Amino acid sequence: AVNLRDFGGYATRDGRRVRHGLLFRSGLLSRLEPQGRRGFLELDVRLICDLRRHAERDKHPTPFPADAPQRLEIPIDPGNAVDMRAQRERGTLSLQQRIDFMVAINRDLARDHAQDYARMFEALLALDEGGFLVHCSAGKDRTGFACALIHHALGVPAQTVLEDYLLTNEVIDFEGFLLPRLRANLGDDSIDVESAKVLSGVCREYLQGSLDEMQRACGSVEGYLE
Repeated sequence: AVNLRDFGGYATRDGRRVRHGLLFRSGLLSRLEPQGRRGFLELDVRLICDLRRHAERDKHPTPFPADAPQRLEIPIDPGNAVDMRAQRERGTLSLQQRIDFMVAINRDLARDHAQDYARMFEALLALDEGGFLVHCSAGKDRTGFACALIHHALGVPAQTVLEDYLLTNEVIDFEGFLLPRLRANLGDDSIDVESAKVLSGVCREYLQGSLDEMQRACGSVEGYLE
């Protein structure tokens, strides 16, 4: 699986600790082989929240029946992601342009998709038992924002939220998996590892973009969650 991990276990500001074995995040699951599928089912995930676009789901379908685990599909396609794909088709993007787009995409998530994430929270709160998995294609932007919101709601300190967000850069195989995939998808063999890390990794500025937008719109992350 791509970027699959438990995002529980962290201490909260009031001295409690988020439980392990209930909150999971990942990228696409379509590459799971039979042994990996059995291992995934042993996690007892009861609800998969899929944030991918329809085209992404069609190209890389989740290899489980829709009712086992239960599936909630919330297609999220930020406006700047659409613009970035369009500009990429017209020509190459510089490294700085890619970074600027990624910051703008994360601002879009907070500004334009609050109701989508509200649906995710409603489904999570309605889950009586078993685990919850939220995922997109790489498990970093749409999913990273989702996990940051859940962590903030649970009282995980902001620095810890950031550290969990940045773990993506340690667990994704950029050179072996993502670089060939990006070159094939974009039709551009000139993409190097550093560009792959910008496109398929994360950095502090990306999450900060969404945090700044929540602050601007609602005064704080807590205000945004309310």
